Amino acid sequence: MSNDAAALPAGPAADAKSTSFLVHAKLVGLLTLLSRVVGLGREIVASHFIGAGLVGSAFSIAWTVPNLFRKLFGEGALSAGFIPLYAQSLKQDSTQSRQFAAAAVNLLVCILLTITLIGEVVLVVLLVMVDGQRRDLVLAIKLTMVMLPYVVLICGSAFLSGVLQVHKRFGPPAAAPVVLNLCHITVVLLGAYWLGLKGKTHGEQAVALQTTLAYWLAGTVLVAGVLQVAILVPALREVGFRFTWVRNFWTAAVRRMIKLSIPVAIGTGVLQLSVLMDKGISALLMQGIGPDGQLVTHFSLFGQMIRLPMELGAPARLYYAQILYQFPLGIFAIALATAIFPALSADAMEKDLNRFKQILRQGIEASMWEGLPASVGLVLVAEPTARLLFQHGQISAHDAGLIARSVMFYGAAVWAFSLQQILSRAYYALHDTVTPVVMSAITLAVNLAVELPLVWTPLGEAGMAAGTLVSFSLQALVMLWLLNRKTDGLGLGQMMPRLLKMLLATGIMAIACVAIQHLPFYPHGHGRWALCGQLGMVIGIGAAVYLLACQLLGVNLADELLPRRRRRTA
Repeated sequence: MSNDAAALPAGPAADAKSTSFLVHAKLVGLLTLLSRVVGLGREIVASHFIGAGLVGSAFSIAWTVPNLFRKLFGEGALSAGFIPLYAQSLKQDSTQSRQFAAAAVNLLVCILLTITLIGEVVLVVLLVMVDGQRRDLVLAIKLTMVMLPYVVLICGSAFLSGVLQVHKRFGPPAAAPVVLNLCHITVVLLGAYWLGLKGKTHGEQAVALQTTLAYWLAGTVLVAGVLQVAILVPALREVGFRFTWVRNFWTAAVRRMIKLSIPVAIGTGVLQLSVLMDKGISALLMQGIGPDGQLVTHFSLFGQMIRLPMELGAPARLYYAQILYQFPLGIFAIALATAIFPALSADAMEKDLNRFKQILRQGIEASMWEGLPASVGLVLVAEPTARLLFQHGQISAHDAGLIARSVMFYGAAVWAFSLQQILSRAYYALHDTVTPVVMSAITLAVNLAVELPLVWTPLGEAGMAAGTLVSFSLQALVMLWLLNRKTDGLGLGQMMPRLLKMLLATGIMAIACVAIQHLPFYPHGHGRWALCGQLGMVIGIGAAVYLLACQLLGVNLADELLPRRRRRTA
């Protein structure tokens, strides 16, 4: 196999390479979609029995911690530094590449074990500080202590998945997350049956049973982590990787990996800090349960009693709302950004700025083509979606209404999230890691400045989502403006007519979706079939109207982008 894909001549070899790439892309796409669907099913099942109260909020807070480290280490900084160096060393010397991979894994394990041990000590200190004050925070800390070792397993699994991806083994890494979701669903269903926990069980009995089930789930997370690593082992052995202890893992290659990882770590760390702060704020400012079982509605500050602005269960409800807006984002926007990144990087390396701008404009147009209608559509279907998926068992109609309100604000920012994915890849392709980091820090400050006052308004917990909408929208627009200046003009004027047409098509779609809700045959009510009918009609008619409007306005990117990709890969 040639070391340079671009050097392959046109003909059977190039066709075979393109076919192989498409097969891998389809496989990863299908498995990712499966993982997303099963993951959504996991949350639906868990919310039915655990709900969004004391136990549900505690578990959602505890579950956040290992996932933050997974994104920071396993899928973030170290992987970003390791994968290109490993791919390069693999082309030069397979023995040296195996030694480098083993040394990198050893370093990662040492870092993660150290973080886990320090984290457990910090959690013990926090437990002593809050013990006897609020039961929900105590339970959250205890569940975090149980699941914290999962950091080593999930980060290791993500890192090892990077090794397999370099060897073009995409199946096992993409399938591994499904294992966790299936284990989670199985334990919830079997655990609820064994404990006799029903969806309508309430009061202290429900809290006690839910707490037991939450501890079982926390233990299951560790078991699933081991299984996720085990799934990768056969494929790792086939590509020549072995789990071996390397006494001297601080090699020149590892030091270079660390150097490449630092900028990504800073940027990822700022983003994960924002997520953690939001989760912490929602936990501290929600009404809690005291040691006597009574609802705590106020806290004392400088001798003044201040009302806690968010209802009990806010962290869990916000988590469910985030799941809903991240579902389309993960399938479409991130896939688009991942697909465009290699082309942007290649053009940037070849100093072909005109081609770079052309591809970037296509990426921006494509992200807006799906992001604008997705934003408006999610706002329009937030209510029936939240009620259909979550209003059952321990999730009351009031809880579902609060989830829907947050989904509306999160959903309105989908276009900004989509655009930001493209712009971040453009900055990285130009080897500019400073601007995204600075913008992430500014976004964090803006988010806090907006959401903290809003949570004391009638918006309550939805103020957190509103802060995200404002801060990420500003970040996307400012990053676009800065990138336009950095490249001496992206040709934004060339895109404006098409973007305006997309806005017009989105507006027509919104009018059609609102209009059908006033038709005599539109199903009203909150019953299961009524909600299904509402979603089916709004989504189906909305999509058809948007695509038709785009076709009539001449901005159907679905037909325009696909042939270009085929010509480039031919």
